[in-house]
Amino acid sequence: MLKLDKVQSGYGNKLAIKNISLEINEGEIITLIGANGAGKSTTLMTICGVIPCRSGKITFQGKEIQTMDPDQIVKLGICQVPEGRHIFPQLTVKENLDMGAFLRKDKDGIKKDMEYVYSLFPILAERRNQDGGNLSGGEQQMLAMSRALMARPKVLLLDEPSMGLAPLVIKQIFEIIRQINKESNTTIFLVEQNANQALHIADRGYVMETGEITLTGSAKELLANKEIQKAYLGI
Repeated sequence: MLKLDKVQSGYGNKLAIKNISLEINEGEIITLIGANGAGKSTTLMTICGVIPCRSGKITFQGKEIQTMDPDQIVKLGICQVPEGRHIFPQLTVKENLDMGAFLRKDKDGIKKDMEYVYSLFPILAERRNQDGGNLSGGEQQMLAMSRALMARPKVLLLDEPSMGLAPLVIKQIFEIIRQINKESNTTIFLVEQNANQALHIADRGYVMETGEITLTGSAKELLANKEIQKAYLGI
């Protein structure tokens, strides 16, 4: 469904990702794990067109997208929840969700999807008229995910959804990620430093070090790998 073939991108004269290749099949949860600064977020932003792809190919459903603008990529069905959430703090919860559906015209579908995200996150339904900036960190993460779902993505890119959240909230977020994948068959590409949580819900995983993919395998294989256990799982 989504494939990167020898992709490079970066900032200024520095390459942040170097000839990376990976693929994501429809309906999968794929996780990309690695240390802070490994190039994980850059990978997502390159897929979305926020950071230009310098070489290589990015293919979505058989169509090359590496030269497209971000809004065109969203229209195709790829949507990102950025690291740090980046909601609109002065807009209400409902207005944030409306912004997620900005490119859509199907009013009945938008209404149905809004009710769906409220069912996923009942606290957002309770606070639909409250400004996003007044929500807790966990609630803002829920809102950021819901806003992305309002675009009805085929592939949902999640960048560090557990960052800065309390353990109980982290558990809830990961359970809902799995639920979204199963209920709507949304393909998910999950970037996470919390490798343990990510691998427990993923089908497959990739390990990134200093801008390169160094290891790949099923989630079970990576969880059982001694080097992964030592480097990322604290075992």
